[in-house]
Amino acid sequence: MPLVVFRTLILYALVIVALRLMGKREIGQLQPFELVVILMISDLAVVPSENVGIPLLSGIIPILVLLSASLTLAWISLKSQTARGIICGKPSLLIERGKILEEELKKNCYNLTDLLEELRLKNVPNIADVEFAILENNGQLSVFPKSQKRSTIPEDFQITPKYEGLPLTLIMDGKLNHKNLEKSNKNLTWLENELNLQSIGNVEEVLIASLDSSGNLFAQAKQGRSKTKHNIAR
Repeated sequence: MPLVVFRTLILYALVIVALRLMGKREIGQLQPFELVVILMISDLAVVPSENVGIPLLSGIIPILVLLSASLTLAWISLKSQTARGIICGKPSLLIERGKILEEELKKNCYNLTDLLEELRLKNVPNIADVEFAILENNGQLSVFPKSQKRSTIPEDFQITPKYEGLPLTLIMDGKLNHKNLEKSNKNLTWLENELNLQSIGNVEEVLIASLDSSGNLFAQAKQGRSKTKHNIAR
């Protein structure tokens, strides 16, 4: 039994490393060759972990070979647009200028029911509102509504909004993030004073505290206490 556990942990660690080396994309964003590699790696890892009679290297070596092949194909597709088209395929235009391209639907084994379902998932219930729809290599559908049907943006009204950067999480579950506090150009004394203004005694009582790029501090105390918001002039 200890041997099985040890072998399983080794293979588990190897699979995790392999997936990390392949990148951080979600399953739905993988290219076809990457999905095949993941499925094969999972199968190769299971066999040696279940059967101690099979040498551990019989599982490790094929996994490393598949990983090398995947990284090589990814590098080739990165360097060559032609190779990328062969390896990953090309996006397909399913709707062009409001017209459904039936040949493209047939070529991709994509029926009208699938198309309408994907449009609903993109919050476009009416197919008449679609100007372009592109089936990407990873199987997801990119939808571009007609100009008169899309959501308005500030530029439509000749408005230039203020810049919004990423907020900095200063405290999470009672633990202070010193790196983010330093990045915000604030110090611990300032933070404690602001928490006191919001009737929060110390850092340990804070569930989460976040500072946005406009200088607004959001803080919520633990144990169901009401959340408050305080404006800070930076």
